[in-house]
Amino acid sequence: MGAVTTERIVSLGAGAAGLSGGTERYERGGGDELATQDMILNIGPQHPATHGVLRLRITLDGERIVGCEPVVGYMHRGAEKLFEVRDYRQIIMLANRHDWLSAFANELGVVLAVERMTGIEVPVRAVWARTLLAELNRVLNHLMFLGSYPLEVGAITPIFYAFRERETLQQVMEEISGGRMHYMFNRVGGLKEDLPAGWLDRVDAAIGAVARRLPDLEDLIFGNEIFRARTRGVGVLPADLVHSYGVSGPIARASGVDFDLRRDEPYLAYGELFAAGGPGRVVTRTEGDSFARFDVLREQIHVSLDLARACVERLRTLPPGPVNVRLPKILKAPEGQTYAWTESPLGLNGYYLVSRGEKTPWRLKLRSASFNNIAVLPELVPGCVVADLVAILGSLFFVVGDIDK
Repeated sequence: MGAVTTERIVSLGAGAAGLSGGTERYERGGGDELATQDMILNIGPQHPATHGVLRLRITLDGERIVGCEPVVGYMHRGAEKLFEVRDYRQIIMLANRHDWLSAFANELGVVLAVERMTGIEVPVRAVWARTLLAELNRVLNHLMFLGSYPLEVGAITPIFYAFRERETLQQVMEEISGGRMHYMFNRVGGLKEDLPAGWLDRVDAAIGAVARRLPDLEDLIFGNEIFRARTRGVGVLPADLVHSYGVSGPIARASGVDFDLRRDEPYLAYGELFAAGGPGRVVTRTEGDSFARFDVLREQIHVSLDLARACVERLRTLPPGPVNVRLPKILKAPEGQTYAWTESPLGLNGYYLVSRGEKTPWRLKLRSASFNNIAVLPELVPGCVVADLVAILGSLFFVVGDIDK
């Protein structure tokens, strides 16, 4: 990779080298033996620790971090401007790519905004199928981080277990949509097509298999004393910083912020699923450290599997019917504006849609979860050593394309 570079190296004073009688002191650390100054270190933009094209400009006093500046934009595609020159059917393709681990959830936010603007009522069968697919996509997202985060602290085995479970669920997602990453299964007014014959049985079997085998992966990670030592008490995020920076999703809930749109502002079928006696529940922790963030992610997989199982049972009881509505050849949204937000796997995804009555949006502003989540990093790392920076960064669960858009 070769992406770790220094802009300014540590300099030794003449007194420290024994070439003169004078002595110099540390600028920050103090001491009479060695004269030094802060070092600026670039991690990235292409580096194994950054999960993508992200650059961190950190200021070091020895191994101690005294400042951190995330430098974003290396993957910027100008998606919001591209939205403005494509019609409401075409923007779905663009929207599902900024967070490639949550493609279905990204599509969902766009179509919900357009449906709200146009007043389209989605068939009930499509509502429950969307909810099922959204939760399966959430599990796929979380399994990726459940397997990859231990890599940050030197454990390679968990990712093989996690990908076994991902493949089990990917098979049913690929069967219904034809895609492994970019599903393109949402449509304005519903879904692309109905569920294949026997698909619900295969989904139920996949959910059961993942639920049975998941404890093997959990024991492998949470039973590891090295993992616990590297994450407990590291990168503690207070609740007030969560609110100040707009942090959301598992990261916010690990700091005790009890907020989840699926329960607090329900959409799709979540109002029923999170009602009293339903399978839905909001997972929170109070520690706010890297371990708590990972623990919330782990438990949310179990909750999403329960929600998906409930959706399967409901779909089995629904009578046959349409999964979309017939749209005009040219779909235009009336003049106005709306804001639709969803509880995506990484946090709050918001879509602010402004229409002037044309077939393309006049403005479609994307509020991505990863941008706010990574923005809080400079508050977490000062005082930590470089090794802890990697553990903290990995626990923020971001996708670089979701930061840059």
